[in-house]
Amino acid sequence: MPLATLSDVLQPALKNGYAVAGLVTLGWEDMRAFVAAAEAEDCPVILQAGPSCRAHTPLPILGKMFRHLAETASVPVVAHLDHGYTFDECQEALDSGFTSLMYDGSRKALRDNIAETRKVAALAHGAGISCEGEIGFVGYDNGEASAGTDPEEAAIFAQETGVDAMAISVGNVHLQQNQQGGLDEDRIMAIQALTPVPLVIHGGSGVPTAQRQRLARTTHICKYNIGTELRMAFGAALRDAVTRDPDRFDRVTILKETHDPVIAAARRVLHGLKGDLHA
Repeated sequence: MPLATLSDVLQPALKNGYAVAGLVTLGWEDMRAFVAAAEAEDCPVILQAGPSCRAHTPLPILGKMFRHLAETASVPVVAHLDHGYTFDECQEALDSGFTSLMYDGSRKALRDNIAETRKVAALAHGAGISCEGEIGFVGYDNGEASAGTDPEEAAIFAQETGVDAMAISVGNVHLQQNQQGGLDEDRIMAIQALTPVPLVIHGGSGVPTAQRQRLARTTHICKYNIGTELRMAFGAALRDAVTRDPDRFDRVTILKETHDPVIAAARRVLHGLKGDLHA
């Protein structure tokens, strides 16, 4: 089926109490497995091209890959630019066939973040696609610290930018390899009390599975970005394939063995979030 927009998949999630997974892609092998997992679970999936993915493969190529997978899939697929840092990068993603633009101005002052995100939202909406923004910087495991989202600033940001989804900083961090800690549920409730916009959790791999699933059903969190735990599954499968037979050198033969393990890992993520999406 044709590519879906972010709003196409998040508004039903908000209404019916489930979340959609934004799966961070790095190449053909994982994005193909993610769509196969979504088909097996009969649920939508958001394919995300983040900065490291874009450094490896140009946006026009990624757009064609995403569109091909969507057109041959039996479930809705969103082509999402993750962490676009400039207007020009967002424009290039739009021109490349993406159906969702995430502009990240979270390191900037509130007024600058609002002004720049509003421009990207207008660009997206003018083309009939969606826009995600971020308010409150989400940090990195063993790196930059998170800033934390102020609920009143979040309400102003949502109102003045017109974004279709809002990434928030509520105890989540990128690149976390374990599920120690968790999200600040009081802050989440304070944010959603002031704005109806669907909420997004970046760094979803570090959120305890039970909390991730429960909040998908009981709050306005409609999208979890999942990358690290799936990259770990891919890496483990690749390492096993390489070391099991050191005489093998054909990359196609080796990479083929990552397919089923990555599907299994992605299915676990999708199954836990989807709830009763056909309600």
